[in-house]
Amino acid sequence: MIINEQDLEKEPVSIADGIYWVGYSDDNRGLHCNPYLIIEGDEAVLIDGGNRDDFSTVMLKILRTGLEPSKITRLIYQHYDPDLCGSLPQLESIINTDALRIISHTESNVFIHYYSAKTEKLDYRELDSHFDFATGRRLEFYATPYCHQPGSFVTYDTKTKSLFSSDLFGSFDTLWTLMLELDESCRECRSLKECRCKLTKCPVNGIVKFHQRIMTSNRALANTLSTIEKLDIERIAPQHGSVISTKEDVNAIIRHLRAIENVGIDCLLSGEYI
Repeated sequence: MIINEQDLEKEPVSIADGIYWVGYSDDNRGLHCNPYLIIEGDEAVLIDGGNRDDFSTVMLKILRTGLEPSKITRLIYQHYDPDLCGSLPQLESIINTDALRIISHTESNVFIHYYSAKTEKLDYRELDSHFDFATGRRLEFYATPYCHQPGSFVTYDTKTKSLFSSDLFGSFDTLWTLMLELDESCRECRSLKECRCKLTKCPVNGIVKFHQRIMTSNRALANTLSTIEKLDIERIAPQHGSVISTKEDVNAIIRHLRAIENVGIDCLLSGEYI
């Protein structure tokens, strides 16, 4: 996929059938944040809508898809951090429909309530772990506990086989691109300690470091990866970092994440955490 990087500041990007990246760069935190909009028929769902200060950027990109904001009937928040939920009051005001509902997890809804008490909040488990558009297109929800919060989960679009992974597969990246595309040598790499290709920046190392710091433990990450590996995934759309755009790249990065020896508290106790 060829993308003009200069257009990313103002334009949405279609990453799959009916799925748009409507993200932004959080310059104060050195992160790229990735809300995603799914448009299906006369409905739309916004996933991890973003923070308060960057609401105007996200909404401009939503409008440039041609969508009327009132068509957004669900806001999905896969955990409760402010970089996901901070713009909730503004979204409610612009969407302005009684049909709007928030889908999250009871553990997260307790905290999402502090962003806004206006919109009814649902636990995805009470929905039999899925949401269906009127057309029949289905989003499935899978628990990823303690990756990185107790109620964390991921969302899987069965139509395009796209996984919206929240902080999982995210990265702290200074040289950011929207679409991550590994070459064959990177896919075959078995150690990040020395790059055989002599690249100035390893495209996987930022993902590994992010997980060491953000996820809670090796046990939590291993449990979550086992859940994800059961899905037929064509692409992964994380909340931070880059979209992983091929099945081969997905498999390679999962292999690297499984190889991490110290995650979260284990990283801290080992002395690796800086």
